[in-house]
Amino acid sequence: MLASDQYLHYAEEEHFCPHCHTRLSCCHTPPFHVGDGLGWGTEVFFICLNDECRLFVNGWKQCEEQYGHTASCRYALLPGEKEGITMMVGSKEAFTGSEVDSEAIKTKNARFQAEQEAMAKLETCVAEKNLAPILTLLLDESADREARNRAGDLLVELHDPACIDPLRNHAFRNTDLEQKVNMAIRAILKANFNKECPQCSEIVKAQAKVCKHCGAEF
Repeated sequence: MLASDQYLHYAEEEHFCPHCHTRLSCCHTPPFHVGDGLGWGTEVFFICLNDECRLFVNGWKQCEEQYGHTASCRYALLPGEKEGITMMVGSKEAFTGSEVDSEAIKTKNARFQAEQEAMAKLETCVAEKNLAPILTLLLDESADREARNRAGDLLVELHDPACIDPLRNHAFRNTDLEQKVNMAIRAILKANFNKECPQCSEIVKAQAKVCKHCGAEF
C-alpha cells in the first residue's frame, strides 16, 4: 500500500489528455483489471474526466456500433508510462469520486505531524507550563489513545484554567476520557478558587452567590 507522501506525490504530478488537453485526474485504480485480470501493478493512475473530451464524446457511438453496449472511453495513463491507454467506461460517473484528494492528504499529514510533536513534548509540558501539547492531543480524536489518556492525567498537574473553554466545547467520543477531563476541570477550578455557573457555564469565583455573566443565583 502506498504511503501518504507517495499518494501526494502522484496527486501533484501533471499530465494532460492528448485529446482535449485537460489535466488528468489522479485516481485510485479499480480493484480488478478489465483486460487480463492480473491487476494494474499500481494503486493509482491518471485519467481524463472531462465529459467534453472528444474521445469520451465520440466513444458512445463507437462502442454502440462496435460492441453493441452503452459505453464510452476515457484516456488513462499509468504512473511512469509515456503512452496512455483507452479505457472503456459504462457511464459518466465512472471514476468520479475515486480521485486522490491531495488536500485531504496534506491535512492528514499535518495532523499526524502535530500529534507526534505534541507527544514528544508531553513529559516536559508541566515543567515548562506548556498547555499546547495537552490540548493538541485531547482535542484530536484520531490521536494515540494512550497519549490522550496521559494528557488527561497531566491536566491537573498543569492546572491551567485556559484549558477549560476548548475542552468544554469539544465533543469527546471516548466517554472514559471525557469523564477524566471533566474531573480534571473540576479540580482545576477548585485549585483556582473558581466554579462554573450551572446556567451559562461561565467561570465565577467560588464564593459568588450570583453569576456576574447571566445573573443566575446559586
